[in-house]
Amino acid sequence: MEEENTPSGSEEENAPVSSEKIEQVKELGTTKAKKSIQILNIIGQIEGHTIVPPQSKATKYEHVIPVLTDVEQNDDIQGLLVIMNTVGGDVEAGLAIAELIRGMSKPSVSLVLGGGHSIGVPLAVSTDFAFIAPTASMTIHPLRTTGLFITVPQNFEYYRKMQERILKFICANSRIREERLEALMFSKNQLADDMGTVLIGKQAVEEQLIDAVGGLHEALDKLRELIKKKE
Repeated sequence: MEEENTPSGSEEENAPVSSEKIEQVKELGTTKAKKSIQILNIIGQIEGHTIVPPQSKATKYEHVIPVLTDVEQNDDIQGLLVIMNTVGGDVEAGLAIAELIRGMSKPSVSLVLGGGHSIGVPLAVSTDFAFIAPTASMTIHPLRTTGLFITVPQNFEYYRKMQERILKFICANSRIREERLEALMFSKNQLADDMGTVLIGKQAVEEQLIDAVGGLHEALDKLRELIKKKE
């Protein structure tokens, strides 16, 4: 009798990476670590109702929102790690994603790499614990607009309320005081031809905006700790 050839190791270990998984990373910027942790990458510009130019890297909110709702409903996923390197982007889309992350019942940790600018600040603080890499930076500035602007009191009131939403969200999800956040936002000493403040690594922690300085190892360890506490 001929012996059957048996493959070494499990079929799952020897199987090549599926095209579906490659497409998931390519299009949605998501993957899983050890099947229990969902990793979400927020990269480039956050795209909202208006499509960004094709040469720009973008995170599309219509891709991110279904991922987050799936994480919340999937019993196999125990925690969420958000890795960020974003210049900001659409304010309402960014706030929508941040609100979804904040409203999740599962533990979440964020890690700012490179930059977490503008609307990236609410996204960074929306998780249960936030890390920033030593060389990463965060730019805090007033709300900006491009395109047509009708100079009537109602329009200014709309932007004032929008900025207030951002301020309240950041302060509610970090330890920074609102007065201090406004002072950083309207500083005239750091940005040429603009207002705002750039915080690098440890400075963001000292301002009590971010919880700790760290990298991927620290972020994953903290997430596992939060998962264990929840269990």
